[in-house]
Amino acid sequence: MKKAWWLLYNFLVIPFIYLLFKIARIFNKKIRSGFDRRRVQNQFIKEEMKLLDSSKKMIWFHSASLGEFEQAKPIIEKLRKEQNINILVTFFSPSGYDNSKKYPFADIVAYMPFDFDKAVIEFLEIVNPNVVIFMRYDIWPNLLWQLGAKKIPTMIVDATMQKNSKRKIFIVKQFHKSIYKCFSDVLTVSIHDAESFLDFKIPKSKIKAVGDTRFDRVYQKSLTAQSKKLFRDGLFEGKKIFVFGSSWDEDENVVFPAFEKLAQNDEKVIMIVAPHEPTEVHLEKIENYFVKKLKTIRFSSKNNYSEERIIIIDSVGILLTLYFYANVAYVGGSFKQGIHNVLEPAVYGIPVIFGPKIESSLEAIELVKRGASQIVKNIEETFLILSRLFSEDEFRDKMGLIASNYVNENIGASSKIITEIEKYL
Repeated sequence: MKKAWWLLYNFLVIPFIYLLFKIARIFNKKIRSGFDRRRVQNQFIKEEMKLLDSSKKMIWFHSASLGEFEQAKPIIEKLRKEQNINILVTFFSPSGYDNSKKYPFADIVAYMPFDFDKAVIEFLEIVNPNVVIFMRYDIWPNLLWQLGAKKIPTMIVDATMQKNSKRKIFIVKQFHKSIYKCFSDVLTVSIHDAESFLDFKIPKSKIKAVGDTRFDRVYQKSLTAQSKKLFRDGLFEGKKIFVFGSSWDEDENVVFPAFEKLAQNDEKVIMIVAPHEPTEVHLEKIENYFVKKLKTIRFSSKNNYSEERIIIIDSVGILLTLYFYANVAYVGGSFKQGIHNVLEPAVYGIPVIFGPKIESSLEAIELVKRGASQIVKNIEETFLILSRLFSEDEFRDKMGLIASNYVNENIGASSKIITEIEKYL
């Protein structure tokens, strides 16, 4: 049966995917960059390999993009401290590669090779990994089949599998069975995911629920963030801070009117709004909304702060640190395509509110279930919950404590994963 899948994949599926990429590279600069880099990177990797200590074992981490790589970082950095190893990091997407090629804890950062048998075999001969770790879901059949043939231990980490996953549709399911059985270990984020993977006839001994490294990563980053000084000491003394993170227009249409009403009733409340995309057009739109209502100031002008009620973030990469200043947070995306990271504010032990589109976030669902978060569907609901959170300290502190406890309970997946990796070192 594996031969049939190999023929189907190599003579139909992968040539079609490759053709799509060749067409897409004409119109997309990022795809073109990744495509062209793959064609020449083997020589670069050979030169890099010569600089490494060949007596050390090579651990290869693969992530689809930057988000998945964030989940790999706590594992990599802890491994670095505990083991004398070489580390290879690969990406499928140009954004992951471009933003991580100078990552200090990796010896080599590269693109995943095109999933042709010949390309995969050549890549494996160059890097000669001792263990290969796939983050979450970005797995490639030819690579896995070759790793299995070479008996190189492979693991999928932070793995998820919904009961109604499309990977379980009959023909697709048979194909995935031939892939998943190549894994030495399937390490899932929950018991439910572990049970769901059993549908692919993977031996139960290979599957373990070890938790989600996103909790480790957000906790790790929060410790670093607290040492940063985004605002001068005492700037918010006596104030109540509401951080509106990753805002989209759809979120702003609900939250801005609610906050405006709140600010009329409470002169101590301040909103820090961090647009998901802080383009000049978006920044000006926010300023224009409040122009005759509340004073605004951009973060880049913070040294001129003079009791403005709205601080507009006009830079990127500081949202996690902004939540450190918050008494209450709203996480955006939840009135549009799907909610952003709710763990970033929750790690600080503050209440988190958001809109209704949270199906893609198990963390948001769990925070609501536990009572650390609340879903809002309109302006009035948003105003009411904000009013209560900023006027009732005990209520706010109780919700925040639940949020903090939830994060703390789930820290430690990285250590469990490393224990599994060490079996092969």
